[in-house]
Amino acid sequence: MKIALASDHAGYDLKMYVRAHLEAKGYHINDLGVHNKERSDYPVFGNMAAKEVANGNSDLAIIFCGTGIGISIAANKVKGVRCCCCSEPYSARMSRLHNDCNVLAMGGRVVGDELALMIVDEFLATEFEGGRHADRVKLIGELDEY
Repeated sequence: MKIALASDHAGYDLKMYVRAHLEAKGYHINDLGVHNKERSDYPVFGNMAAKEVANGNSDLAIIFCGTGIGISIAANKVKGVRCCCCSEPYSARMSRLHNDCNVLAMGGRVVGDELALMIVDEFLATEFEGGRHADRVKLIGELDEY
């Protein structure tokens, strides 16, 4: 599985912690930046990671900013992307199970390192349930046309 990672300066440390964890588990990582803690703009990196998923270059993406909120809003502007901002594992699980989310956002100033790993592992381990949820996800996709 290929996973795109991206962050702004506030999410950099958490991104690097998660990256090491994912690489140790054998995931192929496409780190889109940032590559240091100099001030940067989260919309640029959220959009970049979302496009990697939307165009099929990455299977999923995990993105980081200070709270996870701003970068998730930017990612959700890309057609075909369903980004969730999670600060605990249950929401990460449900976002995949019921909403078929393909991008996970977290806040480097909100989520601690070990909790982030639990969230990431739950997100990656959960498959879309389909069934009654498929129609709802289809409706979400139709909103992209508005």
